[in-house]
Amino acid sequence: MLGLVFVVLYLLVFFGAGASGTWKDRLEPKLGLDLIGGTQATYIASQQGAPPTKEAMELAQEIIESRVNALGVSEAEVVIQGNNTIVVSLAGKADDQLKDLSKAANMRFRLLTGVTGDVASVALNPPSPSPSVSASGSAKPSASGSAAPSASGSKAPEVTSSASTGGQGGGAPAPSVSAEPSAAPSASASAPAAEAPVTADQKEQRAAIAKKVGAAVWAAAEKLTAPVDLSTEPKAGLPFKPFSTLTPLEVNALDPQMQFNVPTISCEQLDKRPNGAIDDINSEVIACYQGAKVMLDKAEVVGDDIDKASPQLDTTQNQWVVSLDFKSAGQNKWAALTRKAFEATTSDPCYIAASSLYPNVEHCAVAVVLDKEIVSAPQIQGVLTGQSQITGDFNSASAKELADQLNFGAIPVTFESGPAQTVSATVGGQQLEAGLLAAAIGLGLVAIYSFFYYRMLGLVIFLSLGLSALLTFGALVFLGRSIGFTLTLAGIVGFIVSLGVAADSFVIYFERLKDEIHEGRSPRSAVPRAWHRARRTIISANAITIMCAVVLYIVSIGQVQGLAFALGLSTVLDLVVVFLFRHPIMTVLASTKAFLSPRVSGLGRALRTSQKEA
Repeated sequence: MLGLVFVVLYLLVFFGAGASGTWKDRLEPKLGLDLIGGTQATYIASQQGAPPTKEAMELAQEIIESRVNALGVSEAEVVIQGNNTIVVSLAGKADDQLKDLSKAANMRFRLLTGVTGDVASVALNPPSPSPSVSASGSAKPSASGSAAPSASGSKAPEVTSSASTGGQGGGAPAPSVSAEPSAAPSASASAPAAEAPVTADQKEQRAAIAKKVGAAVWAAAEKLTAPVDLSTEPKAGLPFKPFSTLTPLEVNALDPQMQFNVPTISCEQLDKRPNGAIDDINSEVIACYQGAKVMLDKAEVVGDDIDKASPQLDTTQNQWVVSLDFKSAGQNKWAALTRKAFEATTSDPCYIAASSLYPNVEHCAVAVVLDKEIVSAPQIQGVLTGQSQITGDFNSASAKELADQLNFGAIPVTFESGPAQTVSATVGGQQLEAGLLAAAIGLGLVAIYSFFYYRMLGLVIFLSLGLSALLTFGALVFLGRSIGFTLTLAGIVGFIVSLGVAADSFVIYFERLKDEIHEGRSPRSAVPRAWHRARRTIISANAITIMCAVVLYIVSIGQVQGLAFALGLSTVLDLVVVFLFRHPIMTVLASTKAFLSPRVSGLGRALRTSQKEA
């Protein structure tokens, strides 16, 4: 059985997910910042354009640390410097991880009320598959909406109902809708703008922008009540050319109607607006989706309405999804929003907008917005409650990342990325070598004492420790790839401490064996009886150690968590070796002649006393 455990573990090490490179590369565990150094990034925070409060910075630090230490074992360093700066340090090359850490992760669900842009070009050059949202909502088995592939095989977003606890609008089953970008250019009229209060800073910015583009151009832009359709009038955008020279920050200062209606304000400018540009839940906002500018209604459902997000593998579609469970109040908001989209008439702006993106439109679309990006804009197929899913081009890592961001909450400040740099190991190579040498010396002393005191039984101890070490090393490599477990000096200390726990279990078993022989039993019959009586004590002692490690892991952070995780892991693996190797090998040795010799077996006085009494 132990052999099977080894085979499975090392097959995962050499051929499992994330295994690549040479055989040596596949055997390298993930080392921590203190052992190999890493990457350090600086983030400069602001809160609605003003310096952040101390409480907001502390919450941002906690959320970022939770994201990067999603399982508490990667041991990143997240520190606040000054009043508005957070510095994050990760082991190894972590540029991709650091790039996404400071995202606010503000989730918004907004009704799509307007579309402009050359949608025909989107049909000719379809985007890559984007995530969509499916929601539980029908009390009966539904006809799932399937999306027909476009010319490039990309899949349009949709919302479908499945058997669940929610209700279907009107009691009718959800229709199956095939959706892909329309080949006909179309623009829809937007809904009346929700007037947001204009601050003094915005007035100054807009005055400066009006001067930059020219008074006449500014006045013409203010008079626009609908987007200019360049597909029918290519030259209609020429008078507004000065707006194409605006920076993303200047574009952000414009009101949403102007961002939407002026044809020369591009998606590139909108996408590069500052973080938090479309976070306001009480006003309409402009974003880009599938190459077109879209207008989105105020956010009626937000990330705080989500109770739990979890990555799941949808076996029916063979793809990763992020499952969303709404809070009680959130379910009511979600039902109200989907009802509005489902029951809209053909004259409603949202219906006209959906018809600009999809053919055979029957209902409005709801955009799922994460920070500045529209994750998807699916049509709503019913009045939906309960659990929903964000589906699309996810893998296990990206699905988990999004779920973690939603679970840990949105960061209350916005960040601008500062400089990133490489940092050296805080524990030098010589110190690490000295620590490993000390561990080897300690292990050697344990082995020498075991052979001196227990003779042949010392071989059992030595082999057991060796097997535990191989199991632990394989687990380190596998866990480093699968859950990001990072080995630091504190973790090494945890593994060394576990040697004492393993030695205790040997002493308990062997001394109990001596007691059984003292009582007059033969070694062959003493071994199973000693195991039966020692097993409970060994389990109890190891269980206490595991519980201590779990408690320490829960109440601590950073490197102390790493120590607790290492101690708990090695203790569990020691129990595996105790049950699958130590007891079976002792049963085999009990039937050998060497085991009956006091000088060879290590049982010494116990055997001699038993033989004299016999």
